[in-house]
Amino acid sequence: MSSLPLLETSLSEFPVRRGKVRDVYDLGDRLLMVSTDRISAFDYVLPSGIPDKGRVLTEFSAFWFARVGQPHHLISTNPADFPLPPSARLEEFTGRSMLVHKTQVVPIECVVRGYLAGSGWSEYQQHGSVCGEPLPGGLTESAQLPQPIFTPATKAEAGHDENISFVQMCERVGAEVATELRRRSIEVYRRGAELAAERGIVVADTKLEWGWHEGQLILIDEVLTPDSSRFWPADQYRAGQAQPSFDKQFVRDWLRQSGWDRHSPPPALPTDIISKTRAKYIEAYERITQSQFRWK
Repeated sequence: MSSLPLLETSLSEFPVRRGKVRDVYDLGDRLLMVSTDRISAFDYVLPSGIPDKGRVLTEFSAFWFARVGQPHHLISTNPADFPLPPSARLEEFTGRSMLVHKTQVVPIECVVRGYLAGSGWSEYQQHGSVCGEPLPGGLTESAQLPQPIFTPATKAEAGHDENISFVQMCERVGAEVATELRRRSIEVYRRGAELAAERGIVVADTKLEWGWHEGQLILIDEVLTPDSSRFWPADQYRAGQAQPSFDKQFVRDWLRQSGWDRHSPPPALPTDIISKTRAKYIEAYERITQSQFRWK
């Protein structure tokens, strides 16, 4: 795992919140978000990291922030712009860090689905709906939906986020804000899906976060990465079955077959699973951005 010990020494004076993947340092009116190489699965952070995963996520997000047509929190990805102590080694931050505006986070995960997969497919099989949104009958696993749908969820500090209805979202954040977030989230998904489709990748769904900054709703966290979205190779897409994907698929499949009970500390990943997962993240980045990953 990439624990980034030098960063902890360099930034020890700043309050920090450690997530499953990111370490977020509070710099006052700004935050420094550092994407480590940690990887999680089945609600556990695994003892093995994926080399350069944090760089892929950061570079991906910077690419999309510039293209989705929404105000956002990103200030800079250049370590020279960061308010770091003189002892900090800039190369440790390069490629995996974002200086961002601090916001009042909207406590809702804004999920947009263009295809029927994951928990949406499970709910559809039982109820013919996704997050209470009724869908046409006869759809199959991974089927493209007639229109992208907005399916919010509550944000969870640990464990799974919980899907909620749009009515429940309105009760939590107000109907005006909920309606605006739905409109803008679908717009981000459409833009991303259209560009990715031109480059041979299906964006099945994505999860977005928003926050208030100076009275304005802005896009925050990460955008359209393999950790926040399902990316499928378009040339292998077949409705009616699960799809190959550009994410943790190798990791999840190996863990399912490893005999791990999902209640005890997870096992370390084999070298080939680590290398295959790293390659998938990089392939997704290079196909969509049409640029070579700098740390290959």
